[in-house]
Amino acid sequence: MAGSDDDHYHPKDAIHAGLYGTLVAGGTGLLFAAVRNSLAAKNVGPWTTFTKHGGLIATFATVGGVYEFTKTASANLREKEDQYNEAISGFLAGATMGVTTRRLPRVFGYGALFSVALTAYYYTGGTLKGAFRSGELDEYERKEMMRKNRRRPIEETLAEIGEGRGIRPPGYEERRRERLKEKYGIEINTVSADPDAA
Repeated sequence: MAGSDDDHYHPKDAIHAGLYGTLVAGGTGLLFAAVRNSLAAKNVGPWTTFTKHGGLIATFATVGGVYEFTKTASANLREKEDQYNEAISGFLAGATMGVTTRRLPRVFGYGALFSVALTAYYYTGGTLKGAFRSGELDEYERKEMMRKNRRRPIEETLAEIGEGRGIRPPGYEERRRERLKEKYGIEINTVSADPDAA
């Protein structure tokens, strides 16, 4: 019965999540505003970041706060963490961004775009690396399996790239001696640094 306790939803603090989202997205907005300020054609001071591009900072902060707060609040109300929370919060965050344009079709369009994008991202595993991976196999075992699965025989590799340049398979020295003798007529005797070698 201990496993059934872990299946229950544990509520989270929506206000804390909203404030955190506001700070993170606001910091990102500040970075974007500073970049826009530095790329200005005229020579402007650093305060222009806040006076001229302050709306950009506020938009980023508001969108981030609305997204995080709504995602956590809807998860708390529904007592589930699934893609529907992302859809709801994505729509409201996109609509918040659309409000800055003061056009109702853009409000709904931005909301729908954010909702679809964030829901698809969450539904596909929340990663840009690709498909789901099984939790049974850790990263080291997965890489070892991939390495063994794609390993090629040394003969095939040598046939493709050839010998030399640091690649010395068994019997390389003998074949090299024969090639040099055929091409230049010189017989090369190997010298060993080992005094016990014959």
